[in-house]
Amino acid sequence: MASEEDAERTVRDCLAALESHDSALLRPFLTDDVVYHNIPVDPAVGLEATIAFLDGFFGMFNATSVDILHLAVRDDVVLTERVDTLTLGDSAAPLPVMGTFELRDGKICAWRDYFDLAQVTALLSQ
Repeated sequence: MASEEDAERTVRDCLAALESHDSALLRPFLTDDVVYHNIPVDPAVGLEATIAFLDGFFGMFNATSVDILHLAVRDDVVLTERVDTLTLGDSAAPLPVMGTFELRDGKICAWRDYFDLAQVTALLSQ
């Protein structure tokens, strides 16, 4: 088990890398068997499926910024309350997100984000 400080740093660094829109920068944070689940949709299982999902996400939006409002850590579990701002063309939409990250051997093995899919759909339909 990693220290709570290491678990927090891993999640913070992963979310900072998310803003780059470069999936190669996310690979080092994820286990080969990671399960990435945006709760409104089906999960991506495995590193390659997760990277493919993230690449698709990056293709839909021009930019993403992540503002962590609250973060809690217990052992290898990190909970985040954050606002992910998604930018498409001239429109930017703040999306409230609750995230759960489970770590194993210092890497994220499970990542679940809970949000309102209707907000994302509305931005895409503009």
